[in-house]
Amino acid sequence: MAETATLTIDREKSLLASVPTGLLINGEWRDASDGGTFDVHDPSTGEVLATLASATSEDAIAALNAADAAQASWARTAPRTRAEILRRAFDLVSERAEDFALLMTLEMGKPLAEARGEVTYGAEFLRWFSEETVRDYGRYLTTPEGKSKILIQHKPVGPCLLITPWNFPLAMATRKVAPAVAAGCTMVLKPAKLTPLTAQYFAQTMLDAGLPAGVLNVVSSSSASEISGPLLKDSRLRKVSFTGSTPVGKRLMADAAQNVLRTSMELGGNAPFIVFEDADLDAAVEGAMAAKMRNMGEACTAANRFLVHESVAQEFTRKFAATMRTLVTGRGIDPATQVGPLIDAGARDDVHALVRAAVDAGAVAVTGGAPVDGPGYFYQPTVLASVPNNAAILGQEIFGPVAPVTTFATEADAIKLANASEYGLASYLYSSDFNRLLRVAEQIEFGMVGFNAGIISNAAAPFGGVKQSGLGREGGSEGIAEYTTTQYIGIANPYAAQEGRNS
Repeated sequence: MAETATLTIDREKSLLASVPTGLLINGEWRDASDGGTFDVHDPSTGEVLATLASATSEDAIAALNAADAAQASWARTAPRTRAEILRRAFDLVSERAEDFALLMTLEMGKPLAEARGEVTYGAEFLRWFSEETVRDYGRYLTTPEGKSKILIQHKPVGPCLLITPWNFPLAMATRKVAPAVAAGCTMVLKPAKLTPLTAQYFAQTMLDAGLPAGVLNVVSSSSASEISGPLLKDSRLRKVSFTGSTPVGKRLMADAAQNVLRTSMELGGNAPFIVFEDADLDAAVEGAMAAKMRNMGEACTAANRFLVHESVAQEFTRKFAATMRTLVTGRGIDPATQVGPLIDAGARDDVHALVRAAVDAGAVAVTGGAPVDGPGYFYQPTVLASVPNNAAILGQEIFGPVAPVTTFATEADAIKLANASEYGLASYLYSSDFNRLLRVAEQIEFGMVGFNAGIISNAAAPFGGVKQSGLGREGGSEGIAEYTTTQYIGIANPYAAQEGRNS
């Protein structure tokens, strides 16, 4: 056992030592301009994993300089060439899957099995957009009156600022980088300071796949504003894509408005999980576990409110809680672990405050309801029953392993409760009546709806929300459109001279 533990520790150290710790600017890893650094911690222990260069505003501009200089030649690069780079990147990420998975588990905390799942999911964006690269179609048509021709082409929008969150360190990078590469855009990537190691390793993988210098630049930093501030004011930047909280997204949109930048905003969520009286309850519980406990609940698509018909609420809650009790909490590298830590102490404290407020308002903790003693930022898998409809926990993202259950009486009530949120990202419906599923889907205000399914994200599908959950879509054929502009070319009637001769 001691020998196995030593081998594991040695492998962790070896992997961490292979991750670039500098800034990637114009194809080279370098120190920050002022020599500044910041630490990355293991949320399961609180210990320092690595120390990275912390980019300054000067470094951010240097990264944009590189992106701007590379933009014209990259835009002219043949689509097949860009596609093959993405395909090689897919192959390399797949070959390095165990390294990517372990790295994510170390810096983010998710169980190794989940991290492996993210590698598969994240790599698929590279493969999907490698296929979409050569299918970015334009149009050629005759005007209605027949006097001229219309030519429509899609052009890369230009240098992009990509800001990724901490909860899916690989998939959020690939979901933004892959379509930008496919469209012919250059990039400045700012990973989350809590989990930058995976993005650093991914960027090196892109270089290994043959991505030219300057196309992808990475500026990890302890200060997001040091990076975004000067870049959003620079007229050479033409797009910002952000995944994160709604308040931060609003600030970025306001700053982006000064230069009328293209924006893609994947913001907060408050997903309803609706269980109707005719649902298969065992299937609903299975779906609830997937929708709630993926990533320890630290996902914008996580089921946040469990709206259950009053006739089956007691049975659903009992089965749900019984399943939650079986989950094993621990460090993600332990094969037995099913629930890892939350990202930091503040996140754990915020989750507990929501739980305590709900209990004080009348909710009942059927299982869980408290932090886990010991090192790291763990929280017990929790199911709350009889949650009042005005409880704060139903109105904001929990971002933790806590499932509040409340009830409804009619289909109309369920729709009203689901829509009683400023957010509109993901939603989940469970019923054996397909017509009901269609009716409800048409009436609820969410960008994504799962029918009897607890996980619906896919690289081939357009990911995004409505209302204060954001703008734009990532993935699907829609994903590449976010990185292109449409140009219309009016062409004089090519038959005019011929028609003149024949008249």
